[in-house]
Amino acid sequence: MIKVQCLKCGNVNCYIIEENGNAVLVDTARHKYKDKVLEACREANIRLIILTHTHMDHCQNAAFISGELNVPIAISRADEELIENNMLQKLYAKTLAGRLVLFFSEKSFYHDKIPEFIPKVYLQDGDTLEDYGVSAKIIGLPGHTNGSIGIDFGKEGIFVGDALMNMFYPTVSMLYHNHEQMLQSARKISDLGEKIVYFGHGKPKKNRIWVK
Repeated sequence: MIKVQCLKCGNVNCYIIEENGNAVLVDTARHKYKDKVLEACREANIRLIILTHTHMDHCQNAAFISGELNVPIAISRADEELIENNMLQKLYAKTLAGRLVLFFSEKSFYHDKIPEFIPKVYLQDGDTLEDYGVSAKIIGLPGHTNGSIGIDFGKEGIFVGDALMNMFYPTVSMLYHNHEQMLQSARKISDLGEKIVYFGHGKPKKNRIWVK
């Protein structure tokens, strides 16, 4: 039985997925939440840190948590370039709310740096987390970034990072690098059927209709 713990870190959610005494950490939040995330991780047997994508607000504590726990960091190789510079994959927005989020996101990308880290594990669509003791698989969800990934753990739910958002209301990602890929990823999530969707931003929600 998989247990999900949500760590609310400002407007970003990190998650600990635990099964039979093994656990993975999904995303690490901003620097000011490092102690909160680390404290929660010390209560679990974290074997891997998974970054749904490498935007600053999701990975600023990756190096710190990895060093403290001596566990590897996993990403999609397609997002590796963003570790050094979050501006390398330009973001766009169509809605008024999205443009507001984009303004503050780009401001943060410019001013807030990511402490350097070297991924030890590269994940792609279809990979499983069995080697880390968790019955789940990686699902590729490009669009928000080229290397955005999610974690599907069957009928119990799916972590989608920023492929979908629930900041003001549940929707496809308000920000995207590639609009068509973003829509395809949303359809991919919808096609998995009704399950609990765990967002990088916003409260979880049980729904399957994201793209009409």
